[in-house]
Amino acid sequence: MPARSTNIQAVFFDAVGTLLHPEPDALNAYVQFAARHGLQTTRAAVRERFLTAYHAEERIDQRRGWITSEEREHERWKRIVIECLPGLREPDSCFRALYAHFATPAAWRIDADATATINALHNRGFTLGMGSNYDARLLSVLASFPELAPLREHLLISAALGYRKPAMEFFRAVMGAANCEPDRIVFVGDDVQNDYHGANAAGLFAVLLNPTLPHPTGVASLRSLRELPELLGV
Repeated sequence: MPARSTNIQAVFFDAVGTLLHPEPDALNAYVQFAARHGLQTTRAAVRERFLTAYHAEERIDQRRGWITSEEREHERWKRIVIECLPGLREPDSCFRALYAHFATPAAWRIDADATATINALHNRGFTLGMGSNYDARLLSVLASFPELAPLREHLLISAALGYRKPAMEFFRAVMGAANCEPDRIVFVGDDVQNDYHGANAAGLFAVLLNPTLPHPTGVASLRSLRELPELLGV
């Protein structure tokens, strides 16, 4: 756990992988939807192709300065799905079904420690918010999780902002929403590049949620969200 900070005024959370988790997880969802569309594949095969396709799209966005939009998010996920599931008879149909699936609250579960953590921080008067690399589908998901209501006043979604994490422009929007200096903002996320290094480069107090993997050297990490209130002296 990183050293306790006592001057924090605002806490912003990443969404997917931090507060919300796919249920079933993304790889199993891909396998299931592929089967419904006539393609038998395995979790291991999907994982290998997913990582290759995902990182290829990340490189594209990096070259473009991390600019994004609703159209770009649709395009990138369509390419990822089709690359993950070669051999589909109707790849467009399968993609549309998967894309719609992840817009439904039933496709997600809230992190087991999120509610207690958010309530503890909210009761102590912290400004709370969410900053996500996602698109408008997140709105319909959040509407069904009242536990996350304290974050909705300061909700930042990359497709609406026009920039994805780790872009400096994204974290400037976080600063604007928090209405305080960057070193008074904690940003908590599970992606070391987009969440941790992106927030840290912008001057925020970055914390990596890293439940199972070895903690990267020099990276402020938490094993679970329940450690966050203690970190902030709550």
